[in-house]
Amino acid sequence: MSDFSHSLSASASALRAQAARLRHVSENISNADTPGYRRKTVPFETVESSGKEMVRTGQVKLDRRDLTQIYDPGHPMADATGYYRGSNVDLMIEIADAREAQRSYEANLKMFDQTRQMSSSLMDLLRK
Repeated sequence: MSDFSHSLSASASALRAQAARLRHVSENISNADTPGYRRKTVPFETVESSGKEMVRTGQVKLDRRDLTQIYDPGHPMADATGYYRGSNVDLMIEIADAREAQRSYEANLKMFDQTRQMSSSLMDLLRK
């Protein structure tokens, strides 16, 4: 039975990690037009806990790429030359990251459900 619990724990940790990743991607998308906003990235780390490998998110990091310079002399944040700093969020990258996180989440959810069904089937066989 311990293999089932290891599988469920690994799936659950991956579900939490992908949910955190999706949360940061959605923050990036919602702040794409916020002046001065830097894109957030979340690395994954493998952690060993009581002989089991788990996944967790590392410390959130800010993307260090340059912010875009936007020319709009009428903007309240514009400098003397008429430019202000926008965000460094690329919506195409964020949409691709969101899709990847969603698919990874669904795959881990399927693995969790399959493990649960196998465990239930085993219990049914043992009862007979």
